[in-house]
Amino acid sequence: MTFEQRKPSLAIVGASGAVGTVMRGIITEREDLWGEIRLVASRRSAGRTLPVRGEMVEVQLLEPGVFNDIDIAVFDVPDEVSAQWAPIATARGAVVVDNSGAFRMDPEVPLVVPEVNADAMANRPKGIIANPNCTTLSMIVALGALHREYGLAELVVASYQAASGAGQSGIDTLHDQLVKVAGDRELGSRAGDVRTALGEDLGPFPAPLALNVVPWAGSLREAGWSSEEMKVRNESRKILDLPELKISATCVRVPVVTTHSLSVHAVFNTEVDADNARDLLAAAPGVVVCDDPEAGDFPTPADVVGTDPTWVGRIRRSLDDPRALELFLCGDNLRKGAALNTLQIAEHLAPEFTK
Repeated sequence: MTFEQRKPSLAIVGASGAVGTVMRGIITEREDLWGEIRLVASRRSAGRTLPVRGEMVEVQLLEPGVFNDIDIAVFDVPDEVSAQWAPIATARGAVVVDNSGAFRMDPEVPLVVPEVNADAMANRPKGIIANPNCTTLSMIVALGALHREYGLAELVVASYQAASGAGQSGIDTLHDQLVKVAGDRELGSRAGDVRTALGEDLGPFPAPLALNVVPWAGSLREAGWSSEEMKVRNESRKILDLPELKISATCVRVPVVTTHSLSVHAVFNTEVDADNARDLLAAAPGVVVCDDPEAGDFPTPADVVGTDPTWVGRIRRSLDDPRALELFLCGDNLRKGAALNTLQIAEHLAPEFTK
C-alpha cells in the first residue's frame, strides 16, 4: 500500500490545553502526513469542537475505546494521567509519544530529541517514547551538535524560565500581577513593597513574578535541589548517553510569558574554538545562530517567541579554560520545548504505518 493510500491515524490527548493548542496549529503549518486526527480530552472539554487542519473537529472523551484504530497517540496531560492512560493506548495498538514526566527516566522508554538521538526511538519495548522537559530541550539541540565535535564533559547551567512553563495559571498570574504593578513607579524601590501590592495570591509561584525574578522552578528534591534542576541533569545525561556527565543547574523563573532562556558554561574533552563552534551550530538542524554583540544582535525571548529553532548567541571561549564555551540560548517552551518535538517524533514514526 502506498503512502498516498494509507496515512497513519493520530490522536492528540490533551488537545484543548496550552500545548495541545500549539500542537494543532503546528500540524496545520507542516506537511500533512496524517489520516484521521482524533482530538481527545477530559470530560470538561469533551464535546467541544476545535480547529485542526482548517476543520472543526469534535473532542472525544478520554476512555479506552478512543484509541481503537489509532497508530500514534501524542499525550500532553499531567504525569498521573499519562501514567494511567499511556499503557491503555499501547494495549490498543498505538505508539505513545508522551510529553509528561511520567516515563522520561524509565530505562525501557527512550527519551528523544530527533536532531540529537533519533535512532533511540527504534528501541521502545513499552511502546512509549518520552519527550524531554522544555528546559532541557532548548539546550540539548545546540549542545548535541557541539558534543558530536568536541565531546561534552561538564555543564553549569542557569535557566531563565517563562511563566508559561507553569501552565495557563502561570501566564494568567503574570498578566494579573503586571496590571496591578504597572501604574506605580515607586514599586520595587523598597523591600517587600511588590509583595504587599500583590497580596497573598501568587498563583503557582512562591514569590511575586512581576518586577522580580524567582530562583525556583518545580518542587523540592533532595539536598535543596528543585525538580526542574534535576530534570536538566538527569534528562541531559540520558539523551546524550553520558550517564556520568557532571551537570549543575539553577532554574530561575522570570517575568516573561513564553520562551525559556539559558546561560550555559560547557566544558568539553578537547580544546574548543569559538568560530568553529559558531559554524557547527549554524549548520546544525534546529539551531539558529544570532551572535553579533557589537550590533546588539543576540537572542532574547521577545524575539524568539513563536519560532521553532533554538537560538544561540554570546558564543565565546572561556577566558580561563580553553576547553570551555559560554553560550546564551533561547527557545519557545511551548513549541520546540513541547508541541513541536512531540510532533517531530510522531513524524519520524509515521512511515512505519504507511506500508
